[in-house]
Amino acid sequence: MQATSPSEETASLVALGRALQACGYAFVTPTPATHARVNARLSADHGRDLRDVFGWSRRFDEGALPPNVFTAIRTAGVLKRDGDAWRSLVRLSSLDGMLFLHSAYPTTDADAVFFGPDTYRFALAIHRELERPVTRAVDIGCGAGPGAIVIAHRYPQAEVFAVDINDAALRLTRANAALAGVSVTAVNSDLLASVPGTFDLIVANPPYLVDPAARAYRHGGGALGADLSLRILDAAVDRLAPGGTLLLYTGAAIMDGQDPLRMAAEHRLASSDLRWSYREMDPDVFGEELEGGAYADCDRIAAVVLTARKPGEPTDA
Repeated sequence: MQATSPSEETASLVALGRALQACGYAFVTPTPATHARVNARLSADHGRDLRDVFGWSRRFDEGALPPNVFTAIRTAGVLKRDGDAWRSLVRLSSLDGMLFLHSAYPTTDADAVFFGPDTYRFALAIHRELERPVTRAVDIGCGAGPGAIVIAHRYPQAEVFAVDINDAALRLTRANAALAGVSVTAVNSDLLASVPGTFDLIVANPPYLVDPAARAYRHGGGALGADLSLRILDAAVDRLAPGGTLLLYTGAAIMDGQDPLRMAAEHRLASSDLRWSYREMDPDVFGEELEGGAYADCDRIAAVVLTARKPGEPTDA
C-alpha cells in the first residue's frame, strides 16, 4: 500500500467532513460518562444513521451510510472492521456552525484526541476575549484545534499557531482548519518551545485530571492534575505582547472549600506586572472522579478560567 502524504491525508479527512456537511450532519458531544450511559440503552449496538456512526461511535453495516460517505470514510483511512460490522475511528462534532474531527469513543489510546463539553466552554470563554485586536495568537495543547480555529475564524488576517506534542492531534487540527476554511499553523511543540516571539492572545485548554494511564489528552500531572496548567501559566507570562492576554481554561480540584490551583496561580503572578482574574465557569464537572483515587477527599472539581493581561496597547489587527 502506497504511503499517504500529509497533504493527501488532510484532503481525504476534509472530504469526509464535507460529505457529512452536505448531508446536514450535526452532533454535540457529551461527557464520556453520558456517552456510555446513552450507548448502554441500546438493545442492539448497530448504528443506523450518521449520528450513530460519527457521533455515538456505534458499529454499523455499510448500508447505514450513504454510498459517498462510506467511500469517503474508507478513502480517509479511518474505517476498521469490528466483527461482522464496521466502526469509524473518528467522531465529528459541531461547534459554532463548524465540524471538528476527533477520536472515536472510547478514547483509550495514548494519542487520543479529545473533544467534549470542556471544548464548548473553552470556545465560549475565547469568544468573550475576542473584543480586542489580535494579530498573533497561539493555542497551547491544541488537541483537535478548536481554540486556534475559533480565533482564526474571527481574525482571518491574524497569524494563528496551534501547538501540541501529539502528532495525531496536529493532523486533525490541520484537517479541521481546512474544513473550516481558515489558516492555522500546526506545530509540534512542548508548550511554546518551538514557536518564537510574543503573542497578542495565548489560549489553552489543557488536560487537568489525574489519569492512572497518563494519557496525554487527560492527564494534568501532579497530585490533583494542576501541574500542566501551572506550566502553561509560567510559559505564557514572558511571551505576551504589550496588551496581550493569556486565557487559561482548566479544571481545579476544590478541597475543604479551598482552591489550590488559584492559590498557586496567585503566588506565581504576585511578582509579575500582569492584571489577572480567576473565576469558576462551572462549579461541578467530572463528578464521577470523586468516587475514589486522587479525588477521594475533594469537594468537587470546578471548570475555571484564568485571564492575565500584560499592560500596554495591543497592535491593531
